[in-house]
Amino acid sequence: MPDNRKRRALISVSDKTGIVEFAQELRAIGYEIMSTGGTAKALTEAGINVLAIHEVTGFPEMLEGRVKTLHPAVHGGILADRSKIEHLEMIAAHGINPIDLVCVNLYPFAATVSNPGVLLEDAIENIDIGGPAMIRSAAKNHASVIVVVDPLDYSSIVEELKLGETNLSTRRRLAAKAYSHTGQYDAYISGWLLKRFAKEENTEAIYPPELALGFTKAQDCRYGENPHQKAAFYVSHGVTEPCVANAKQIHGKELSYNNFYDLNGALETVKEFSEETQAAAVIIKHANPCGVALSETLAEAFQKARLGDLTSAFGGILAVTRILDVETAEEITGKDTFFEAIIAPGFEPEAISILTERKKWGANLRLLEVADLKGWREKAPATGYDYKRVTGGLLVQSPDHLVITEADLKVVTERHPTPEEIEELLFAWKVVRHVKSNAICLTKNKAAVGIGAGQMNRVRSVKLAIEGAGDEAKGAVMASDAFFPFPDGPTAAAEAGIVAIIQPGGSVKDGETIEVCNQFGIAMVYTGVRHFLH
Repeated sequence: MPDNRKRRALISVSDKTGIVEFAQELRAIGYEIMSTGGTAKALTEAGINVLAIHEVTGFPEMLEGRVKTLHPAVHGGILADRSKIEHLEMIAAHGINPIDLVCVNLYPFAATVSNPGVLLEDAIENIDIGGPAMIRSAAKNHASVIVVVDPLDYSSIVEELKLGETNLSTRRRLAAKAYSHTGQYDAYISGWLLKRFAKEENTEAIYPPELALGFTKAQDCRYGENPHQKAAFYVSHGVTEPCVANAKQIHGKELSYNNFYDLNGALETVKEFSEETQAAAVIIKHANPCGVALSETLAEAFQKARLGDLTSAFGGILAVTRILDVETAEEITGKDTFFEAIIAPGFEPEAISILTERKKWGANLRLLEVADLKGWREKAPATGYDYKRVTGGLLVQSPDHLVITEADLKVVTERHPTPEEIEELLFAWKVVRHVKSNAICLTKNKAAVGIGAGQMNRVRSVKLAIEGAGDEAKGAVMASDAFFPFPDGPTAAAEAGIVAIIQPGGSVKDGETIEVCNQFGIAMVYTGVRHFLH
């Protein structure tokens, strides 16, 4: 039997972007509009006739708005299977009209809790109940019902409806998107509550028996790790510390998967030096630092960082701690080098022109702005997670934000390091923690001069770092991200002219390593902690 009834849409949104125009289009097509609360008010003020939800249910909104759509008159109209005559007869017997389109998005929980001082009761009140129920009902019955959660879908839906009806593939796509929307919403609430309760109860990070992850796609990537792979970048809500996820790209072509990963490595490394009075520059290549330096000016810091490994710097990612000025831009473009991307807490306007116009690669150079890096540790969440994907599972741990100071160091050799050597050792320690294990870093005058990364044995990393440093190894200090299992690494360092070593300690052969250092007059300190990075 043909369905000649008037079509009905239920509209109840927190994000009212484009909603008046969408409702007007639906009315023009012939839909009757049901609505609730603030949405009904906005539509009515725009001159759109609205059927208030209490007129449908026969009950007023209750409990300060907590209960308004949780009623058979609503969910019966959404969930009735139009292919089953008994469903249609049942809702007709109870005076329930079918609902053909559900346009709902949810209370702004993420925006509410983005305020660090948000009260728990305010957060709780912004947990939507009726909205997810309607979305899930409509998505379940997508064979007959259009579910809309994203304003970006309004125009395409209207275009299809003007032609008669949406097709099944559209409704399926919208249904899957709807479940992602409610799943992400619940995941974010779960994650925030776990962190909030841990903070209020002064407990460690919680690892729940079921882990819900809430991430939103920020953009598609040009490609994945390799051009034949597809990729996208997803971000978490509520992150306040300066990071790649909240950086703004101001110039250049799309970022690839590897660009994002290396930008993250460069920024996280340079953040180690955000509280220094001197400027810092970091160059990353294939996920490892190849140049790191401090100096009085940013241009000088860049010069020193680049000289740390001229070959590897080419095609790398640059991160700095200060607004990138004209002098630094001139230095970057005046050298025979090339960078994929530069991330900084701002760029001088003329510096942008220099970077993007003077080099052949300038048009494609990605420039990203990030917030001021000072005080970022205070901006970081009290509890958070670090994730690593394995086939069939996910490894989860707390992030490695441990800070080592001079007070944490234990001198284990006959010669004590000088105050200048202590400063240099702590600088090297901040660098080596961002190098893939096994990791060795040689530094001199607050600049990395040799780095050995990702080797299967530690002495090979030492030799690679020494080889990279060349003559600069003499008088340099050495940092190792974990203890030396044998004295061969320190022996190689001693023969190259290393003057001081910083390492965790804890090997059964520590005594032999200390003996080598004493023999060559090397000062060595233990941190008592390691910084593996896989």
